[in-house]
Amino acid sequence: MAKIVDCITEELQEFIAAQHLFFVGSAPLSPTGHVNLSPKGLDSFRILSPHRVAYLDLTGSGNETSAHLQENGRITFMFCAFEGPPSILRLYGQGYTVLPDSPDWDSLYSLFEQIPGTRQIIVADIERVQTSCGFAVPLYEYQGQRQTLVNWAIKKGDQGIKDYQQQKNVVSIDGLATPLNKLPCDV
Repeated sequence: MAKIVDCITEELQEFIAAQHLFFVGSAPLSPTGHVNLSPKGLDSFRILSPHRVAYLDLTGSGNETSAHLQENGRITFMFCAFEGPPSILRLYGQGYTVLPDSPDWDSLYSLFEQIPGTRQIIVADIERVQTSCGFAVPLYEYQGQRQTLVNWAIKKGDQGIKDYQQQKNVVSIDGLATPLNKLPCDV
């Protein structure tokens, strides 16, 4: 059964810290728009307070979460125990994107290991904290983090990453502009 908790407790913070993977969900307001669900790894998630979290968002093939947050702010995080006792944790909230030119960038970015290809930081104010049993989540043995995205970013270099972002990350698959979009969206 699902259980609602008032905030991200110390016990839940420990659970989050023990997970090697988390998922981020977001969606546009349009009923024909695509729901986005992204797995995230590396050491990219931080708990800022019992009601606020952030994650370091790396350059990828799309930028759906950022576009959805700019449109409506809705975001959900999910953590599953793939080792040890079964458990699922969902954090529901309102989020926003912090870009490298933001006044908040330096203070937030200093909380993370610097990872090549960093695109932005997603911050969310958590409104609902919910746990559930996770009895059907399979057991997996953790072998390590993949370095493929990091190596790709290093090979591209800073300018290559910026060029890629302007080519691939300024508009969502549904035509929503992202904060990286420097020009009005014609889509």
